[in-house]
Amino acid sequence: MPGKITVPALRGRKATRGQGDKLAMVTAYDVTFARLFDSAGVDAMLVGDSLGMVIQGYTSTLAVTLDEVIYHTRAVARGTANAHIIGDMPFMSYQTSLDEGLRNAGRLMKEGGAESVKVEGGKELGELVHRMVRTGIPVMGHVGLLPQRVHAMGGFKVQGRDDEAAESILEDAMVLAEAGCYAVVIEGVPAPLAERITHAIDVPTIGIGAGVGCDGQILVGYDLLGLNNAMKPRFVKHFANFYDDGLVAARAYIDEVRGGVFPGAEHSFGLRPAAPRAEPARTDAPLTASTPAYGPTH
Repeated sequence: MPGKITVPALRGRKATRGQGDKLAMVTAYDVTFARLFDSAGVDAMLVGDSLGMVIQGYTSTLAVTLDEVIYHTRAVARGTANAHIIGDMPFMSYQTSLDEGLRNAGRLMKEGGAESVKVEGGKELGELVHRMVRTGIPVMGHVGLLPQRVHAMGGFKVQGRDDEAAESILEDAMVLAEAGCYAVVIEGVPAPLAERITHAIDVPTIGIGAGVGCDGQILVGYDLLGLNNAMKPRFVKHFANFYDDGLVAARAYIDEVRGGVFPGAEHSFGLRPAAPRAEPARTDAPLTASTPAYGPTH
């Protein structure tokens, strides 16, 4: 049975890049999916603030609270034996002050069971990351398209297309790695830029919408399984069609219920047989002496 995957183990996978041993990560939000992905052998699971869109139905991640991430992280932790668990720091849980960020990261680990945390941003987070790491909180960085800054970026758009923007994202990743991040997510950037960043920093890069040149990849678990039929970004691949299969199953259930087919006898319970009634004691029976336990019999 494989052991628990740790931060040093994840960071050590940088040395194996190019040898077919890339990191495979997914997002998870509950115990059932955590068990599924953990049994499959993923390296790490991110309890992402993407739960605001995937679970709660919002159009962005901004409404997600720290308490909600803690709740979902606890559920994922209960369903995970081997994969590393990363808790996402939601919007405004670490941007207001260094102390607030440190305190909230600590809560995510203490109360949620996260084994590391993830923050979105670049150069401006260098000092925060440094303090977290010095305190014993492992940190994963996140550069490129930053969902928590969706309004500032004008929507979910590819970043780093021009030279100036590309240099800024590269610098962000380098600052985060230098500050102590053990890995950096690169989201929504041109593939050549992601590959350039991967070669420029000494910690693993995890791509999403960033091409194949990263040290690993991450997908939203619901996208991987084909559970989201509302939208399919270009970088998403459905490895199954759980949504379509679920529709077929749900319709079959409805038909059987309405047709009186389900539940059948094999899904139902019968009455337990009644116990035989005891005969009442006879009141006219002759009295007999009991045999003595010891001594002469007559």
